[in-house]
Amino acid sequence: MQASETALIVIDAQESFRHRDYWDDTDVAAYIDRQQALVDGARKLGIAIAQVFHVEPDGVFSLASGHVRTLAPLAIDADAVFHKTRHSALVGSALPVWLTERGIRRLIVSGIRTEQCCETTTRHASDSGYEVDFVGEATLSFAMTDRDGRRWSAQEIRARTELVLAGRFARIATVEQALAGAALRHAA
Repeated sequence: MQASETALIVIDAQESFRHRDYWDDTDVAAYIDRQQALVDGARKLGIAIAQVFHVEPDGVFSLASGHVRTLAPLAIDADAVFHKTRHSALVGSALPVWLTERGIRRLIVSGIRTEQCCETTTRHASDSGYEVDFVGEATLSFAMTDRDGRRWSAQEIRARTELVLAGRFARIATVEQALAGAALRHAA
């Protein structure tokens, strides 16, 4: 598989999240660093970049809110931008058609939230026949409390997500591993 058959998907890396009660700056700088490195590396290798925004009719995820824009200070020069209304970026958007038209067979998944839209898109992509690299370090999530009152840190949520995806739905990769895989395919 060649780099031209690979696409980077940046899911929901948008300002809307800053306006949610659960927003926490703790992991944001590390996420921004890794997400930007992935975007820049993909651009350098000629990998197609698709940016996906979650939209809702009302609230901070509505287009009218003005928050459905790239999370600052990320700079994403996407080849295509899509809006979705579901967890999977492959449902209710034109993304699947765009991928098919370009002969994309491998996806590199990144963005916000690790255990929701990123994980759901990864599972859906795998079940749809795509080879998937899930780049957990280029995803962001926030602590959550379960029904028994246990507080799960963002790091625990990411570890759990990577555990259930690994070998079943995706290869768990660092930014460098995902880009190296594309570079090897590019040289072939």
